[in-house]
Amino acid sequence: MGKIISVVNQKGGVGKTTTAINVSAYLAYFKKRVLLIDLDPQANATSGLGVDYRELEAGIYEALIGIKPLYQVLKRTMQAGLKIAPATPALAGAGIEMVNLSDREFRLARILNEEKNNYDYIIIDGPPSLGLLTINSLVASDEVLIPIQSEYYALEGLSQLLETISLVQNNLQPKLGIMGAVITMFDKRNKLSGAVMEELYKYFPNKIFRSVIPRTVRLAEAPSYGRSIMHYDPKSKGGRAYENLTREILSLEK
Repeated sequence: MGKIISVVNQKGGVGKTTTAINVSAYLAYFKKRVLLIDLDPQANATSGLGVDYRELEAGIYEALIGIKPLYQVLKRTMQAGLKIAPATPALAGAGIEMVNLSDREFRLARILNEEKNNYDYIIIDGPPSLGLLTINSLVASDEVLIPIQSEYYALEGLSQLLETISLVQNNLQPKLGIMGAVITMFDKRNKLSGAVMEELYKYFPNKIFRSVIPRTVRLAEAPSYGRSIMHYDPKSKGGRAYENLTREILSLEK
């Protein structure tokens, strides 16, 4: 059965979608069968992998609500072994529509269970909030990967995120674990980045990935071409960083 990993941080602009896209692409490159779930109504992971959500008849929203089975909304990407469950604008209303459903926290878990045996990894790109979609993401997952920008304000809200994860563990998904935190947008010229890194070790002792994702133009450019960094510029600093991060994630399975 595949491992389900949520890439979560309620703060926007921390490299969450960039991490979800590139880890998924490199996992597939390493011969893993991978499914990326775009659970963010902004659909950045969808467009970042070259899928035009404006042309889609259905996406993850229709699967969540029960209009279509998950396998019918999946799209192939340019990376062999990597499929995506795309987001569409309709997903923005899913949180409200699901409120009155009796199993509202388990909708994603239920539909992923139908496909779990077909993949080695299912990566979920959650929205930048702690709403019902994020709760669904956490409940469906085995582990959480938390991207954290190496700036002071990125630490704000981290306690709230960890509290939400704890609530899910205690009430909805007792097997949910924290895989670790990955530092993103790191600028070694900025002294504050080092101070933030020290602070993060207090939150995540022994759970900080050694691979640090730098702030680079190439990582920022890649999504505009509908490509992962592996297809855009794999030899760049960002490409090597995400390849190393993926190797670390794979090493946890040994």
